[in-house]
Formats: sequence, C-alpha cells, structure tokens
Amino acid sequence: MTRRLLLSYLTLAALVLVCLEIPLGFVYSRGERERVINAAKDEAESVSAFASLSVSAGRAAQDLPERAAHCAERIGGKVLIVDRSGALLATSHPVSPREERDLASWPGIAAALRGTATADVRTSTIGGVEYLAVATPVRYGAEKQGAVRITVPTRMVHERVHHVWLLLALGGLAVLTAVAVLGFAIARWTGRPIRELERATHELAEGGTAVPVAITEGPPEVRSLAATFNRTAARLEHLLASQRAFAGEASHQLKTPLAALRLRLENLENDIALHARGGLTAALTETDRLARMVEGLLAMARLDESAAERENVDLDRVCAERHRAWVPLFEQQGVRLASAGDYAGEVLVVPGAVEQILDNLLSNALRVAPHDSTVSLESRRHAPHERRFPYRPTGPAWVELHVMDEGPGMTDEQRRRAFDRFWRAPDAPKGGTGLGLALVQRLAHASGGEAVLRRAPRGGLDAVVRLPSAPRRTSPGAPAQRPARPLQTTTPGRC
Repeated sequence: MTRRLLLSYLTLAALVLVCLEIPLGFVYSRGERERVINAAKDEAESVSAFASLSVSAGRAAQDLPERAAHCAERIGGKVLIVDRSGALLATSHPVSPREERDLASWPGIAAALRGTATADVRTSTIGGVEYLAVATPVRYGAEKQGAVRITVPTRMVHERVHHVWLLLALGGLAVLTAVAVLGFAIARWTGRPIRELERATHELAEGGTAVPVAITEGPPEVRSLAATFNRTAARLEHLLASQRAFAGEASHQLKTPLAALRLRLENLENDIALHARGGLTAALTETDRLARMVEGLLAMARLDESAAERENVDLDRVCAERHRAWVPLFEQQGVRLASAGDYAGEVLVVPGAVEQILDNLLSNALRVAPHDSTVSLESRRHAPHERRFPYRPTGPAWVELHVMDEGPGMTDEQRRRAFDRFWRAPDAPKGGTGLGLALVQRLAHASGGEAVLRRAPRGGLDAVVRLPSAPRRTSPGAPAQRPARPLQTTTPGRC
C-alpha cells in the first residue's frame, strides 16, 4: 500500500511539473530568441545610420572598415557593408572574390538593396555553427546608398536556453524528491493501521489468537475498519472456542457413561435368556461403535484446539510397527496384510498423525476385505517437481502412503463424499462411525499433505495419503538412495 500511495503522489507531482515547466521552458526559449533578434536588428540599424553618414560625407573608405571591425568584435559576429550596386565597401572578415561578385544576389542583401522597409532575417548554418542573419538598407533620405548585413552566432542563445532547461529539470527533480520524502512519510502514516490489520489477519488465519488491533491513528475509515475487525475476530474466536469446548467436553462426558453402559451389558450376559443373547450382542456392538465415535470426536477436537508444530517422523519405522500390531487382527479375519515399497525416510507431520492415519485406513480396509484376500501397505517416495499427485502443486520431495484392499470399492460419487464427517456408504459393513476418513484428511492437511481415494488395481479401494518429506540429513560416504523394502506378508492361520 505504501508503494502505491507513493507512486500516486509522485505521478501527480510529475504531471503538475510537466504541465508547468514545459510551457515555461518554451516561453523562455522564445523570449531569448526574440531578444537576440531584436538586438541584432538594433545593431544593424546603428551600423546602417553610420554608413549613411559616412557615404554622404565621402569617408566610406576611411570610417566603415574600422566601424565594421569594431561592431563585429563587440557582438561576436560578422559585419558586411555594400554600396547600391552590391560592391563591397567594408567587411569584418575576409571575403573570397567569388563571394564578393555574388554579394548582390544574397537573399538578405538583395532585399535590403531594393529598399524594403523590413529587415530580412534568416538563419543559416555555416561551418557547423548556426547564425542569425539580419540585413538592413542604407539610406540617405529617399536615396538608396547600400545595405548592411550582420550575422550573429546563436551558440550563446542555445547555451542560455539549455541552461534554463537544466535549471527547470533540477528544480523539478528537487520538487519530486521533496514530494517523495513527504509522500513516503504520509504513506507510512496512512498504511500503518492497514499493516497492523494485515498482520492480525494473517495471525488469525494461521490459527493464532485473535489479538485486538489497537489503532488510534490513521484515517477515520481505517480506524472504523479496525474496530469492525476487532469485533469480528472476537466473535469468531468465541464461536470457535465454544465449538471446541462443546466437542471436547461432550466427548469426555460421554466416555464415562459408555464405559458404565458396556459394563452393565456385560454383567447381564449370565442372567439373560438364550434367545435374547443376539440382542445383547448387538447392543454391545453398537456400544463399541459409539465409543469409537467418541474417540474420533475427541481426536478431532484435540486437532482443532491448537495447531501443533510439525516434527520429523521415521515413516518406515512407524509402518513396520503398525504392520506388526495389525497382523494378528488380519489373521483372525483370514486376510493377508502385505507391506512393501520404497524406503521413505522421515516425513514432516504433526505428532501422532502417521499412527492415526494408518490405524484408520487399515481398520477400514479390514472391515471390507473379503476372506482370503490381501491388503497392501505401500510407501512410495517421489522426487521434487513431479506431477503424479494431481491435487497439490509441485514442490519439495514427498511420500505417498497407499493402503489397497480387494473389497467392493466405491463409485466416483462415493469417493468424493467419503471424507465428509459421519458419512457412510449405503452398503458399508456395520460398525463404522463415518469419522475415520474425515480424521485422516484432517491429519493430512494439518501435516501439509493431502488424502484421496482411488480405484485399486484389483477392483478395491486405494487410499492414498501424501505427506511432505523432511530434509534429508546425509553424511559423507552415505549412499544416495536406499534399496526398496522387501515384501512382508502374512498367511492366515500363521504368526
């Protein structure tokens, strides 16, 4: 904003200077030229009067050469006097015989010999120097006695005109400098409240605390805008705090009654009739589902409470741990869990994000995987500036986590809606909460990545999570790239 205000001030000042100084420069230049022309005319009239007296007195040969030389020295030009026939009477500079024969045909001298009342003023270029030529007739009463021609170099005029233009330019530059200094101070004073508002807006957008902007200076419109921003930020912070508090407190308050409800249902197992055992099992299942939903809400509430700082996490180690932890559960369902892929190294994520992402994706895959099928857990490292992931711009190196199953999969519309909270596919198995994929996407976004669902090569679902790679810490002599991880798989019924 400061640059724009300063540019507007300078543009306006420059426009005013151009509108004032250019006409002033032209007026002064024209005045200087007219002054020199009038001075030359006056000098020519003076020499013409002296020549008329000298010719009448018969002293032209004695007086005129001295007079012409003196006048030429005084004006810094040349003086030439001819008689009525055009013959040379006196000159301040040498004239060649050819020029002397043609004097009567020179335009200025010819006009003066005809006795015209106005002097013939011409500008010619001689030897690369511009001259101002003035010719005046010599008369004694009505008798034509000859003509006087004076040439004056205009170098002095041009130097004066250029000096004036230089002074005008320096004056304009000084004015623009003063306007720039004063305009910068005014722009900084005007833009300071806007910068404060911008800083507070960035902090609020990045998840910071809505600190009121104390603005007591600046234009009234900016002060009014600051007051409106403070009210909006305070209201927004209050609404977000209320939402987070409600989600967290409600989830915490629900955990204890759910635990007590499950305990009571389990205690009823020995006292309930055999034909009612199915209803009890269904009630226990729904209780577990409600408990998982509460845990998901708690996780989202904790994620919303503060923007956690990201840290370096060894993705290969976490994948191996979660693979070992989930193998028994997959074996109980008769499903193989395979782990393979590149050595991904470290990723930059929020604490605990990778564990929760893998647990949710593996839980969903196990729920839909058919008996005697395979769920694949793969990591793929990509170098910078690759465009395989269409949902994010190119940038630093990143890693893709793939969890692929051989289940029924989803339609395009279902894959687009799968990350909505509490949304479940119509044919999804019972027991889901509709929060797992929503939590996965939130964790991926908080870590600077993205999550997306694709069609798996074998007909199921390919859940892809992209995470940014942490800068590699290499040492001298270390290999440039580690080999791919070997395939790890499990067979149903064996540990």
